[in-house]
Amino acid sequence: MIALRNLEKSYPVGNGRTYVLRQIMLDVKEGEFLTIMGPSGSGKTTLLSILGMLDGQWEGEYFFLDEAVHKMKTKDRNELNKRYIGFVFQQYHLLDDLTVAENIELPLSYRDVKKSERQAIVADILDRFQIVAKKDLFPSQLSGGQQQLVAVARAVVGKPKVILADEPTGSLHHTQGKMIMDLLKKLNDDGTMIIQVTHNPEWAAVGHRIINLFDGWITK
Repeated sequence: MIALRNLEKSYPVGNGRTYVLRQIMLDVKEGEFLTIMGPSGSGKTTLLSILGMLDGQWEGEYFFLDEAVHKMKTKDRNELNKRYIGFVFQQYHLLDDLTVAENIELPLSYRDVKKSERQAIVADILDRFQIVAKKDLFPSQLSGGQQQLVAVARAVVGKPKVILADEPTGSLHHTQGKMIMDLLKKLNDDGTMIIQVTHNPEWAAVGHRIINLFDGWITK
């Protein structure tokens, strides 16, 4: 379902280049739960951004559902992202001028879901994440942990084919973190591909497979 071939990401520095990712070769099967680990600065978030088609400035080949992403125009990449991918950002990326309910509803608006149906789906998600009382608040009125819960809820609301999660439990206490991981595991059991970045060995073990990044290289 996902295949990367000799993928590299670099930036020009002086007369040379600084590499963030080097010769990445990776296959992720449909329905797999993959964990990416590695020290800070190893390229984990960059790799996730490329997989999520948020970053188009790289070299190599990327195939997603047999589509050659590396040959796509930005507009076509964005459409693929909206249709198939849910993303949990490390910094939440909630829209400040939208309420909790509106932030969660946003991915559904990209998929031609009727307004009444969208509201029912959002109500169910709010209940599942135990944040019904926060639905009319704005992100600035929430704690970091609450914003994290909303970010995860927004990522899963549209039942995407792939969920990319960058430290999805980073701001949560253990009970909330376990709730999120149990949810991701259930989604995976139902067929959703999960690719997560985490430093937490307990949460890493929930997945099927772990790859390690070090200085931009996949190491064993």
